[in-house]
Amino acid sequence: MKMAIFTFSGIIALAVATHAAEFHVATNGKDSNPGAQAAPLRTIQRAADLAQPGDAITVHEGVYRERIAPPRGGESDAKRIVYQTAPGEKVEIKGSEVVKNWVKVQDDVWKVTVPNSFFGGFNPYSDLIHGDWFSPKGRQHHTGAVYLNGEWLAEAAKLDEVLKPVGATPLWFGQVDQENTTIWAQFKGVDPNEQLAEMNVRRTVFYPEKPGMNYITVRGFTLRHAATPWAPPTAEQVGLVGTHWSKGWIIENNVISHSTCSGIALGKYGDEWDNKSANSAEGYVKTIEHALQNGWNKETIGHHIVRNNTISHCEQAGIVGSLGAAFSTVTGNTIHDIHVRRLFSGAEMAGIKFHAAIDVEISRNHIYRTCRGLWLDWMAQGTRVTANLFHENRDQDLFVEVDHGPFLVDNNLFLSPMTLLVVSQGGAYVHNLIAGGIRVNDLDRRQTPFHKPHSTELAGMHDNPCGDDRYYNNLFVERGDLSQYDAARLPVWMDGNVFLKGTKPSRHETDPLLKPQSDPAFKLVEKADGFYLEVTFDKAWAGERPRKLVTTELLGRAAIPNLPYERPEGTPIRVNTDYFGKSRNETNPTPGPFENTGTGSLVLKVW
Repeated sequence: MKMAIFTFSGIIALAVATHAAEFHVATNGKDSNPGAQAAPLRTIQRAADLAQPGDAITVHEGVYRERIAPPRGGESDAKRIVYQTAPGEKVEIKGSEVVKNWVKVQDDVWKVTVPNSFFGGFNPYSDLIHGDWFSPKGRQHHTGAVYLNGEWLAEAAKLDEVLKPVGATPLWFGQVDQENTTIWAQFKGVDPNEQLAEMNVRRTVFYPEKPGMNYITVRGFTLRHAATPWAPPTAEQVGLVGTHWSKGWIIENNVISHSTCSGIALGKYGDEWDNKSANSAEGYVKTIEHALQNGWNKETIGHHIVRNNTISHCEQAGIVGSLGAAFSTVTGNTIHDIHVRRLFSGAEMAGIKFHAAIDVEISRNHIYRTCRGLWLDWMAQGTRVTANLFHENRDQDLFVEVDHGPFLVDNNLFLSPMTLLVVSQGGAYVHNLIAGGIRVNDLDRRQTPFHKPHSTELAGMHDNPCGDDRYYNNLFVERGDLSQYDAARLPVWMDGNVFLKGTKPSRHETDPLLKPQSDPAFKLVEKADGFYLEVTFDKAWAGERPRKLVTTELLGRAAIPNLPYERPEGTPIRVNTDYFGKSRNETNPTPGPFENTGTGSLVLKVW
């Protein structure tokens, strides 16, 4: 009898473990249908309401105007809930609605009035952008937007600005009363009733209402048009797509664009302390303490994979994450046109902006035409930034702020006029092509955290003196100046670097290779099939000095946390591959990101 009970229980457990349904969604479906391919649902949200761990939701071609709020997640990496497009079919999910009945006011100016009920419970034209570290530049900004044929207009500060002739960027202006919302907009040379004119109506496109929706996959969609709020590190961070304080999401192969603030959010939950930091470091320390009490640990938060997405036209960040991005991998993404309109300002804008990038890998991304390319702010520990392409970023490619390390920056192409802003310690910069300037801060007195190894658990607090950095086997071109480290407060280590044209070594490097007359004449060229680096290599860069392979042993330990440079699983690091993944000469590696590519004029496909 006991054996029979055990066997029956085992059969039931196996049936549960292997159960997996596939729900189909199509624009000609009905939400009263069962969701079979022959009888699909109409909305993705209805499929989300039905899906259980292990199930898949397959969405067929078309435009879906809805907000998806998953009511549950998966149970494990092997039993996740997958949202995906049907193979070969284009699926757009938009936070906007089409608006008709525009009336011409004058010249290229049109007006439309819609009832407030059009927006449901959220009207983005009365919703002001605000929060910690936000700077409105002396005017109001709303989360709403107006689009013509997929491209957005810019919000005017006053109606009078819209009534003037159209400038380089068309404008819109909105007014909301108790019953209606009125929008004035510039549509140069076209009738918006005959074009695709859209307005934001939803705060986000794919974002759970509650935290803890784990193991969700979002794959293959085009997601656009969200009235996202400002996402500081001290408040709930809502993106056009967001994980909402969860674990184990995979966000891959999507096109994500036109978010008023942030594209993808891997950040924190909301609570009663949101936006109450008074813009202070002490306020963010309290945020960290509250998060630890609210389950911020390696077992429950982070571990996301964000890969092979194209993210653009976001006015705060392409990817943002305070605390919730820990233990994640961000790889293969193209991120561009971030904070390029510059209507407002603040301290949170970048292609990628992470607080607490603990054991995070940021690899093989292409980041360009942003304000800052990558901003690692507080608690970059166990972080690796490797084989990324940066260019045309206005402020700098990489900003490391009040981090104590250890973090590793290797095999990157830094091609913007300003490469690096260092207000941290414990960084290792290895085998990079550094074509821009470097600014190193002497001392930041803020007390910021460091952690126990591979953990969110706090180990202590420390200020941020200059030093405890390592520079090995980099290729400096035009603007780099390491002499700023000559008076560093902490020890520094430098070896194997090559200094071309006007770049300068530090006195801490005993035998730098100086080639002030050598000009690599590098140029990044965009072609139909990708980006190519045209560059002239001199064999003397590699041949005149021997170099060491960079390893955990060579890098030593970051001083303040007293931790080694190692992988997230605790194994040693060996920088034995180059930008392309090619094996390095381990007895004498080539300086810069490319191993033994040859000499003379070369053309290398870098993206």
